[in-house]
Amino acid sequence: MKNEDIIKSITKKYKKEIWSRFNKGIKEFNLINENDKIMVCISGGKDSMLLAKCLEELKRHSYYKFDLEYVVMNPGYKKENLDLLKENLKKLNINAKIFDSDIFEVCEKVSKDNPCYLCARMRRGFLYSKALELGCNKIALGHHFDDVIETILLNILYAGVYKTMMPKLKSTNFEGIELIRPFYYVHEEDIKAWVNYLNLHFLNCACSVTNGEVSSKRKEVKELIRSLKKNNENVDIHILRSSFNVNIESIVGYTDSDGNHLFLDKY
Repeated sequence: MKNEDIIKSITKKYKKEIWSRFNKGIKEFNLINENDKIMVCISGGKDSMLLAKCLEELKRHSYYKFDLEYVVMNPGYKKENLDLLKENLKKLNINAKIFDSDIFEVCEKVSKDNPCYLCARMRRGFLYSKALELGCNKIALGHHFDDVIETILLNILYAGVYKTMMPKLKSTNFEGIELIRPFYYVHEEDIKAWVNYLNLHFLNCACSVTNGEVSSKRKEVKELIRSLKKNNENVDIHILRSSFNVNIESIVGYTDSDGNHLFLDKY
């Protein structure tokens, strides 16, 4: 597969669905600036692989200068999964650095009943440390539109809070490092369409602890959104917009860095 054909599939065939929405997120949230050095985190899945290609093409045509470091953290993939990951990196012409960790092993020993939370925390710590080592000031993750709206509903339904994934986030533990999500407006169904168009096959989760099973709660929320869209095709867009349009005068309470506040405080 020629690199120019891969790029054309993103910027021409899926220009409206992927390339334009990717650029919209970057511009609207000011995710990339002059002289940034961005570590692009590649898990081996479809989202992060596509993100790497989008950022590569953006760098090639951008009027401002920024650098990219492609990084794969191997948390303990089985050989066949690691081989597939390497094969896809080669197919997509992504020159990524692969470094090993023992995350899966630790999660299985310490938190076998609820490994996903510990895994996410450990991954984040490893990635922040690697970014510092490489001299990067930003970390790009492949979370997309669907991850964002599912997180909103997961927090409402299972945690009793209104909270979502932010387009960018400054690290509180690693000074000078910022996390960015350039796919904030890119829909998962369009990423899947791109994958099918190029006849590619990526890792799903490849977790050796959960055997790649999606969280039952996240799966439930995915089904809920799919069901709601049958009667209102824009329901997913409205879920996202709700996080832009919070009416602070019409909520009972809220939390900020100063603590908890009730509407009675100003009533």
